[in-house]
Amino acid sequence: MAGRTERFRAAVVAHVQTWRPYTTAYPALLGLAGAVWAGGSGAGTLLVAALAPALGWLSGHYLGDWLDRGLDAIGKPQRPIPSGRLSPDAALTGGIGCAAVSMVLAVGANWRILPLFVAAMAGIVAYSRVFKKRGLSGNVARGTLTALAIVIGGMIARPLPPWSLLPVAAGFLLHDTATNLVGTVRDVDGDRAGGYRSVPVRRGVRHAVRLALALYAGGLALVASAAAGTPRDGFGYAAFLVLAAVTGAAAFVPLLRSGAVIDARSALRGHEVLVAERLVLAAAVLAGGRGPGTAASVVVPVLLFSLVTQKLMRSGHEFPVPAALVRKDPVA
Repeated sequence: MAGRTERFRAAVVAHVQTWRPYTTAYPALLGLAGAVWAGGSGAGTLLVAALAPALGWLSGHYLGDWLDRGLDAIGKPQRPIPSGRLSPDAALTGGIGCAAVSMVLAVGANWRILPLFVAAMAGIVAYSRVFKKRGLSGNVARGTLTALAIVIGGMIARPLPPWSLLPVAAGFLLHDTATNLVGTVRDVDGDRAGGYRSVPVRRGVRHAVRLALALYAGGLALVASAAAGTPRDGFGYAAFLVLAAVTGAAAFVPLLRSGAVIDARSALRGHEVLVAERLVLAAAVLAGGRGPGTAASVVVPVLLFSLVTQKLMRSGHEFPVPAALVRKDPVA
């Protein structure tokens, strides 16, 4: 009995680690913000707008880890699947199950979402199977999934998303392309060993960070361009946007100062800050649709949860050993 209980506990822990709890509130917040921007107000509508993207996100984690299990066995053998704590079949089942529930919720609310949902699921598979190993196209594919989460949230509230939501979605596409690119700086050694041609593997970490900053700035500019179209509170929208920009600077400045040498843990710290920053940016969209008070009441507990779970779980999920590896640009 004791052995069975321990195995059950180990399986639960493996699933929770696969979920990356520090990221799961982000898609829920994106869907909620999109729905509020589109005029959604009913509790049921807002709940579906939050749950459908969150479950799709969890599906992406399961399927991504299932597809990347060979690469993780090289660079991150401590993760649930390569360590043997989560079977590939369990991960695949979890991914399909979360995707199915997400589809039922989203398409049940608005049948027009179906092609976007299919595109999102195809993007999840294509990201890990095709684009991730090919550099910038993988980062863009990852950013596109975020844009779809916002649009789907808006379409859960109304048949078609308002035009004013589209520059917001495009801004988040560039923003999450940038954050994903910063993540590849952390993973450059494992990517190189696995034959993945990410931007830092091909062009060096200095180029990758500068490109990520340019994409990040472009994303913020697009989100800012939607200020005039906010449904309710342009001031609250702008205030959260400025706060997000300041937080983003705190992530990028240390990376830029590092120059041609960035160790993996420094890159992880930068990415951790961006994981928190993007919650604030999503709260800006929520503030624009419902006011800063509502946005603050939602994002503060979500932000605390993300920061705490990152502190407790993230380093162990990313690094098999407590050692910082040095990254250097290729010599011309």
